[in-house]
Amino acid sequence: MKRTDYISWDTYFMGVARLSAMRSKDPQTQVGACIVNTKKRIVGIGYNGFPFGIEDDQFPWDKKESWLDSKYPYVVHAEPNAILNATEPLDNATLYVTLFPCNDCAKLIIQSGIKEVVYLEDKYHDRDIFVASRRMFEASGVSTRQLQPMELHITE
Repeated sequence: MKRTDYISWDTYFMGVARLSAMRSKDPQTQVGACIVNTKKRIVGIGYNGFPFGIEDDQFPWDKKESWLDSKYPYVVHAEPNAILNATEPLDNATLYVTLFPCNDCAKLIIQSGIKEVVYLEDKYHDRDIFVASRRMFEASGVSTRQLQPMELHITE
């Protein structure tokens, strides 16, 4: 008899996204992303952080009033990092991400050919940039769905 208590594909791929988020140096928000092709193979992963070649202490991680003295102009989000790390074209792929994508990420997701976004948290649901994301996803035919929060413990 085969095991029946194995994890689902959604849990598996979101687990990879959550594990990727643990690489982020951001003290407030750690986001991870995992892109999966139609054959259920991982083709890209990413997390939020500074661009390649910039040291983690070179720019601020704070949320300060001055935009230039905050993390916002410098951090690359998990979704574009996963797209840039992709090992093949992303037509009809699924993106698993720990936080619902902002409008800039939504544009890149749509342009890359990804057709489904599966997310865990949506804590900024009512902010304009996330409303814009939903509008673009709907207009472009990219489906979105939220996974229920899960307890996932990774042990050695």
